[in-house]
Amino acid sequence: MDKRVTCVIAEDEQLFRDALLELLRQEWPDLDVVAACDDGGAALEAIGEHKPDIAFLDIRMPGLTGLDLQQELKAVAPSLPIVFITGHADVRTSVRAMKDGAVDFLTKPVDASDLLSIVASSLARNLEALTRDSELRELRRRAAMLTPREHEVMQLVVQGKLNKQIAAELGTVEKTIKVHRARVIQKMGAESLAELVRIAEKLGIFQEMSEARDSLRVASAPRAA
Repeated sequence: MDKRVTCVIAEDEQLFRDALLELLRQEWPDLDVVAACDDGGAALEAIGEHKPDIAFLDIRMPGLTGLDLQQELKAVAPSLPIVFITGHADVRTSVRAMKDGAVDFLTKPVDASDLLSIVASSLARNLEALTRDSELRELRRRAAMLTPREHEVMQLVVQGKLNKQIAAELGTVEKTIKVHRARVIQKMGAESLAELVRIAEKLGIFQEMSEARDSLRVASAPRAA
């Protein structure tokens, strides 16, 4: 893991908290623990301020319980990976935590290799999600640079239509479509038609077109007498 890892630990047992810190730092020497606290409210504040990569929560703590904290984090950090580690577990509690999106629910004593494997896979998934979000924001920024006409041309191009077909559909000449098409390719940073199609899929353009067609069918459907 070459990315600097940040985490919050909310655990009211000092000895276990220290042991967990030592284990994590053995695996990730540059681990940045932005907060290690014994209170759920303090953990909530730290997570809101620092936006860590992962959080380790106990169930029973002063102030907010682990499950209460998990609910609060849906508004503060909805995508934050949460690992519960507790000595007070029952089926109902673990099921509730997992249904609400916890990465895992571990009971003490914790197997070190299991914990490290869970953390590594969770961080990898989180990094992938952040990368996808960043890519999508960039694609949306590029798409916003298209003129309304260029957006229309892009929709028709990714459907596999030829320039002359697009020109006929839009009521213009093929030469003009070639210019629009070149600008679309340039603005979207695509090096081929296949790449432009993949970009359109990521932007949800095919879904938009499908919904537009469905709306037209509904609008044009004959009404019952």
